[in-house]
Amino acid sequence: MGNWDFIDPVSASRSQETCLVVLAPAFGAKARGIYRPLLRPGYCLGAFVYEESEVVQGMNQRSKSMAILLGLGAILIIVSVLAVAIGSVHIPAAEVVAIILRRLHQLVTWQATNLELGNDVIVLNLRLPRAILAACVGACLALAGCMMQGLLRNPMADPYVIGVSAGASVGGAIAFLLTGALGWRFGIALTPLLAFLGAILAVVLVYLIARVDGRIPIMSLLLSGIALNTVLSAVLSFLIYFSTKELQSLIYWLMGSFNGRGWLHVGIILPHLVIGLVLAVYLARDLNALSLGEEAAATLGVHVEGSKRLLLLASTLLTAGAVSVSGIIGFVGLLVPHISRLLFGPDHRLLLPASALLGSIFLVIADLLSRIIIANAQLPVGIITSICGGPFFLYLLRRNQARRF
Repeated sequence: MGNWDFIDPVSASRSQETCLVVLAPAFGAKARGIYRPLLRPGYCLGAFVYEESEVVQGMNQRSKSMAILLGLGAILIIVSVLAVAIGSVHIPAAEVVAIILRRLHQLVTWQATNLELGNDVIVLNLRLPRAILAACVGACLALAGCMMQGLLRNPMADPYVIGVSAGASVGGAIAFLLTGALGWRFGIALTPLLAFLGAILAVVLVYLIARVDGRIPIMSLLLSGIALNTVLSAVLSFLIYFSTKELQSLIYWLMGSFNGRGWLHVGIILPHLVIGLVLAVYLARDLNALSLGEEAAATLGVHVEGSKRLLLLASTLLTAGAVSVSGIIGFVGLLVPHISRLLFGPDHRLLLPASALLGSIFLVIADLLSRIIIANAQLPVGIITSICGGPFFLYLLRRNQARRF
């Protein structure tokens, strides 16, 4: 095999899971070995040499990943029950579980719903949909952030970097102004709709600006997103300037909050989360390959531009859906994927679902704190996430600077 030396280009600490591959010289010196998750059937560029023990190691790795995801799922359930139980009216956790199970039994057996009891109303109509919505939004933002960090190969990227939040903010501001000026009664549905459309239009515009000869250079994508963010921020300031009685409601929405949200908003966000999860699972191996760079990924058989378009679509769909129902909640898409990567490693097959679950846990806890940290008041949850995420962002910045020098 000549002077090839086989290393794990993604994580040297997991070199026992590498497989020996005879690579074409055109692959260059970036990697002399290929980490197994990078490869799909048909990606073979040469001869694979597997040891029998690697099959066992692969099975152990899958079992470990499943155990991690089940553990995170159990933590999410516990945190959600506590979030429903704790509040100005305390409800025992056992009673919360009993109320939810009774309601599920009624749905399965088609029995009539009875919400005469006060605690049933609080749990089923107020706190439970809010907790589920927080979990869904946290999963969407963390999943989108993880995909953007993998696509841009930058741990400081977040899902808002390509203009999603700015577009959604302008759409939401227009909805508030129209509702206030025309007195429309369906403002509760108009705000998510226009926020979603604003986010989608902003990303489409960034994509069209950044595209060069059918390709999407990463640097052009970033610069286009920054430029459009600046323009849309100016448009948002212009709309805020002309807001009068809607100003307080608009500012509160822009801070990000789950106050007043219900099952309607859960129904809005769920399709985005399901579609985003499906695309994330499908693109996990491509993200592993893209972590080596676009040229290396293309050499491994990945359709680079097609994968980038799908990643942008999935990230936009997740982020736009989240922003449309909750407003702008910062740092979830930055903080959670990075912590997940530190805890669970760089393999996106585990990293993506783990980030989604960890994002759900984080945002449910943040929403709980926003409700109880000040008596008889509810802070916007975006304040809590910013308090947590701001120092972490500075830590990442200092860490990257230290590595650079």
